[in-house]
Amino acid sequence: MRLCALDELAEPGSKGFRFRHENRLFAGFLVRAGGTVRGFVDSCPHAGWPLSALDDRYLTRDGGHILCAGHGALFDLDGLGVTSPCAGERLTDWPVEIRDGEVFTA
Repeated sequence: MRLCALDELAEPGSKGFRFRHENRLFAGFLVRAGGTVRGFVDSCPHAGWPLSALDDRYLTRDGGHILCAGHGALFDLDGLGVTSPCAGERLTDWPVEIRDGEVFTA
């Protein structure tokens, strides 16, 4: 499934997605940084709630970390928790791929 054009993602930047797949609702987000695009399930590993209250606002202002808005935990751009209460925990990967300048679920 096509998600967006690559040029719709700032560098660095993020973009959230919510959609229905069969009978299930899915929430995820993309992070573009350092020339790569990664996908993650939009769920804090500590609390289970969405990481951002606002679509497309998953990164810190400097674009250096993913932020959980619920309790301020930071994750590196590979999804590893670097501050409490999520230190050492990982965000769940969402496989995505880029084809012809478009981002798709893999």
